[in-house]
This record gives sequence, C-alpha cells and structure tokens, in this order.
Amino acid sequence: MPNTVAQKAASTTSEVDQVAAVVLSEPTTEVIPFELAEAPVAAEIESRIAEIDMDDTNSIVSFGSNAQAELQVISQSMLADVRNKDVGPAGDSLRQIVTTIRGFSVSELDVRRKRSWWEKLTGQMAPMAKFTARFEDVQGQIDSITDTLLTHEHTLLKDIKSLDILYDKTLAFYDELALYIAAGEEKLKRLDANEIAEKQAEVDAAPEDKGVMIAQQLRDLRAARDDLERRVHDLKLTRQVTMQSLPSIRLVQENDKSLVTKINSTLVNTVPLWETQLAQAVTIQRSREAAESVREANDLTNELLTSNAKNLRDSNRVVRQEMERGVFDIEAVKTANADLIATIQESLQIADEGKAKRAAAEEELRKMEAELKDTLSSAKSRSTGPADTPATSIPG
Repeated sequence: MPNTVAQKAASTTSEVDQVAAVVLSEPTTEVIPFELAEAPVAAEIESRIAEIDMDDTNSIVSFGSNAQAELQVISQSMLADVRNKDVGPAGDSLRQIVTTIRGFSVSELDVRRKRSWWEKLTGQMAPMAKFTARFEDVQGQIDSITDTLLTHEHTLLKDIKSLDILYDKTLAFYDELALYIAAGEEKLKRLDANEIAEKQAEVDAAPEDKGVMIAQQLRDLRAARDDLERRVHDLKLTRQVTMQSLPSIRLVQENDKSLVTKINSTLVNTVPLWETQLAQAVTIQRSREAAESVREANDLTNELLTSNAKNLRDSNRVVRQEMERGVFDIEAVKTANADLIATIQESLQIADEGKAKRAAAEEELRKMEAELKDTLSSAKSRSTGPADTPATSIPG
C-alpha cells in the first residue's frame, strides 16, 4: 500500500473514534397534559392551541404539519446525496479486495506441476513467471481498491454525521408532536366544556325562526370538533411511527459505524499484512525454485551414474555370451536334421498313397467300361426284337 494511502488511513482513525463515541439522546414516551405541564411547557402548548381556528378547515387539517418542516429539509438533503451515488459501494469494495486476495492461489506455484493440455495448447507461461506477473497485478488491484475504500470511508463518516442531525431533528419532531397532541386534546376539552355547551344553550334559548341557523352552527362546530379529534389521533399515530424510526436511524448509524471501523481496520492492519504475506510467498517460492534446481541437478548426476553402470553390465553380458557361442548351435543342428528326416519320410508316404490311389482308379475305370458295354448291348438287342414298337425302339 502506498505511503500516501497509509497516511490517509491512519489520519482517519481519530475521526472514526470520535464518530463512534457519539451518544444519542433517548426519546420520552409520555405526552404531558396541559393541566400537568410546567409553565414553560404550558405556554408552548397554549401557543399551539392558538393555531387552531375552528372556522377554518385547513387550520384543522394542517394542525401540527409545521413541526415536520425542518425534519423534511434535512431528509431531502440526505436523499439528494443518495441519488448521486451507488448503493452499497463500500461493502462491494471490501468484497472485491477479499476476492482479489482469494484469487491469488499459491497452490499454482508448484514448479513440479505439469501444465495441462489446455495450458500447453494456449501457450500459458510457467508457474513461477505466472505467479510473479499475477502478484504484480494483485498489488495494483489492492492499491486501487484501498484508495477507493478511503473515499467510501469519508462518505460513510459524512453519512453518520448527517444521521446524527437527522436523529436530533426526528427526536425534536417527536417531542414537538407531543406538544401538538397535548394542545389538540386540551382544545377538545375546551370545546366540549365551553364552546359546544354554550352553543347548545344558544340553540335551546333561540326563538324558532333563528333556531335553525344556530343549530347549523352547532352541527358545524361539532363536525369541526370531530375533524380535530381525528387529526389528533393521526398525530398520535405519526408520533408512534416517528418513535419507531428513531431506533431505525440508530441501527443504520451503527451499521455505518461498524463498516467504517472495518474499512479503517482493513486499511491500517489487514492490507499491509496481506502485502507482507504475498511478498513472503514470492520469496519462499523463489527459494523453493532454486532448491528444486539443485535437487534436479543432483538427481541427474545420480541417474547418470546408475544408468551408465547398468548399461555397462548389460552390454558386457551380451558381448561375453556372443563370444562363447559356436558357429552353429547344436540344438539348431539337431532340429534341422530331425526336420530333414521327417521330410523324407513324409515324401515316401505321399508317394505310396498316390500309387495306391492310381491303382484303385484304374480298377474303377475298368468296371465302368464293362458296365457301359453291357448296357449298350442290351439296348441293341431290344431294338431288333418282334415285340418292339416304333415308339419304344432304340436306334442301333
């Protein structure tokens, strides 16, 4: 890792510790009623009651919306930053650097390993040359990724600080909602106890010709009162959701803090250790390669000595055996004599068999000639007899 990158990584350690040491305030869970509130809080509640105009529907519908204005500004500011960057780049860089190191296989360094047919076909380099080239490539990747991790670290630190502000604003909004809820509930009590009761008394005391209008005013007042009650209920739900968002913000912060700490630890401790181990792997492999060369030379010397001794012994045996042999081997002479005798006997036997077969053939020929003559004589005497007819006679 370059010195500049190492210095930047070390310089952010104090900033990481400072961010991790921030303790966020805890939210309160109770809404203090107006009658139990202390003077400063009661004054705040009273000022919010003054925002309610029962004759203005928008005043009721928007009651409490001002509390969220500042929170919305900080939220939109953070979202604007998110739109301009990728989601999860820091985690991707960490995974990338781990993948780079894992892809660096020391098992491929074995100089005794024979290249596969595919490596030979594609002309891939020898293991050590490939290892050295790959180490240089890995070093470049580590340097690039560590520089990128520094950028992510600064971005996450900025996000953590922004989340601190968002948490404080959300907590302020949560407390502000409590004031608006208390103001709304106090206003409902006053409406029920005073304004609606007074308007009901007016309806009861009004003459018949004016009673309808006053009754309509009473219905409108009660309708506005119901709208205000629903708005207060919505504010209570909003406060509950806001209370749930507070631990969510803290959880995101804790995750970012953990990731920043992990990045910083990786840059300051892990990456230099990886580089040291890789450098050692190169040195160890070079030593091993030299030892392999020495061993191969010794093996070759021993192989030549044993091979020459064996060749001398085999050659001497062949030469001595040939020197002690005669011109003809007695076994060969005996075999040739036996074959000659068998040939003469076989020739005599074949001649005797041929003579016997010829004599038998002559005897058979004489028999066939006699039989043919007898047959012809018999046929001629038939053709000259009185009983013969033209159809059965045989010409002589």
